[in-house]
Amino acid sequence: MFVRVLILFIGILISFAEVRGQERGKVAGEIALPTEVNGWKWDGKKTKYNPRTLFDYIDGAAEVYLAYGFQSLAVRRFEKSNQPSIILELYEMETAEDAFGVFSFERQDEEVGVGQGSEYGGGLLRFWKGKYFVAIYAEGEGAEVDKTLINCAQLVARAIPETAPLPKIIQFLPAGYMEKSLRYLKNHVLLNQRFFLAQKNILNLNRQTEAVLVQYLRYKQKMHVLFIRYPSWAEAQAAAQSFRQAYLPDAQGKDRLQIEDKKWTFLKHWREYILIVLDAPDEAGGEEVCRNFEKNLKG
Repeated sequence: MFVRVLILFIGILISFAEVRGQERGKVAGEIALPTEVNGWKWDGKKTKYNPRTLFDYIDGAAEVYLAYGFQSLAVRRFEKSNQPSIILELYEMETAEDAFGVFSFERQDEEVGVGQGSEYGGGLLRFWKGKYFVAIYAEGEGAEVDKTLINCAQLVARAIPETAPLPKIIQFLPAGYMEKSLRYLKNHVLLNQRFFLAQKNILNLNRQTEAVLVQYLRYKQKMHVLFIRYPSWAEAQAAAQSFRQAYLPDAQGKDRLQIEDKKWTFLKHWREYILIVLDAPDEAGGEEVCRNFEKNLKG
């Protein structure tokens, strides 16, 4: 009798563990996407992509997502009579920093208050929350489209359970930068798409480094500022030396150089951080940016 009770008890524990595992898998691996929004109904097709098949869906742009640690993509199509189709794309990235990076890379439109950061313009709504990046758009125009895209985004944002802080490196940015200019980068190919430095990876950027590219205005002229964190002081030092040799060979060991267009380039190295100021309209402007960054790092 005791043996039968013991076997039954063990069976109950195993069943309970399996159910708990299924629940955890559902929460961690799947987001409950909407099936209907304002009369637009999901067509019922489950379309998913992984890092090997992503090029089948967005050939030519997949490199951006892969550079940010892309894990999976779920796509849903919504239909409504006499209205354009609406497409929902849910990208799962490796980390929340990656999701923010994808969002920041193309950001240019106005915030609409969805998720942890959003924008809407040209019929495309984009936002990020936790480790997810979401894009929703309509294949045409319609009287109800704008409202429906926002409502759909709100439903998806509520279905994503976690939130995450911004990448820590952003806290060191001095105030005054152009918010929509901020790009959180992970490799030199992405950097070159926003500000071309060199064909080669002269700053040794990789998945273990963090880079932020922003713009500041001085005398109505844009200064590009690149701020990078490396895993160690030695790696930052090596990258600074590489940049100096490739980009500032005429600086004669100094931390600044006025180039042919009369603008200034600055290079600073503190601990595991590198700061590069590009296109400063005058020497004083570049010095001011460097002082503000150093103040924030020390603070």
